[in-house]
Amino acid sequence: MRKLFLAVIVLTGACLADASAAGKLRWDADEKKRAWSLLRDDGVLPLLVVNLPKGGRPYIHPITAPDGNGFLTEYSPSHHKHQTGLYVGFLQVNDRDYFHNRDKDHFSADESPGFITEDETPVATALFKTNLLDKDGSTLLVETQDWTITDKKSHYVLDLTWTGAAAKDVVFGKSDYGGLFLRMPWRVKTGGKAVNSGGDEGGEAEGKKAKWVDVGMPVVGRKDWAHVAILDHKENPRHPALWRVDGQLGVGPAPSRGGEWKVEKGKTARLRYRLVAYTGEMKKDLIESLYADFVGDKK
Repeated sequence: MRKLFLAVIVLTGACLADASAAGKLRWDADEKKRAWSLLRDDGVLPLLVVNLPKGGRPYIHPITAPDGNGFLTEYSPSHHKHQTGLYVGFLQVNDRDYFHNRDKDHFSADESPGFITEDETPVATALFKTNLLDKDGSTLLVETQDWTITDKKSHYVLDLTWTGAAAKDVVFGKSDYGGLFLRMPWRVKTGGKAVNSGGDEGGEAEGKKAKWVDVGMPVVGRKDWAHVAILDHKENPRHPALWRVDGQLGVGPAPSRGGEWKVEKGKTARLRYRLVAYTGEMKKDLIESLYADFVGDKK
């Protein structure tokens, strides 16, 4: 069986102070809640919050719109209670389900995450490790998420490098979804739209190969739409990715959709992704430009 060597990696309607003047960023830590909020240096509300429950799956929520009006993620909606904003969860890892389960029986957080901001720049990083636990409580895989967040004032760019170091021989079983996943606040009455790099929309994008998928929808606190695009790096195995686009516009690249893949004990899998959060009309030119920059195809 072919081995897959991979590389992978956010309150209704209040405003950020002076959202038009992105500059230095800062992290505000709540050690008790294990939540790290990223703020503009002169801001009030966080751009996003990284949550690292000690006995649970890490996630990013909320992501606030770049102008401070509305939230782009949703936590545990009634139609998919296991979904938590923006997160990584694989469905079948040695027959263990880390997508629907997010508790202490499946995850154990590392005690020393790293949250850094770059002096006088709108760039911040977050690096944290999580142990994926086997059924006997031993470590099966050590997951590292290495995020770089850049505030571009009109949009955010979130770059993720995900690595999984196998403590045992690991098999990721074939599944239609699992991996990096995004849950936005979709509603039946207001709807929304997913569009991929090939022009497929909505249900037509489900299970299709694409370089990227953009999801847009109305959110509370805005008159225009909010969007998040997820970009698949060309060095990821099986690129372009096969995508999950569910009926409520939950979206994510699905590395296991093309079949099972293995990571031998002592080896490390690696995945890379870029996300773009913005508002208004769909900005295909922006997505394509950021994709070219991400994969090194910029002319």
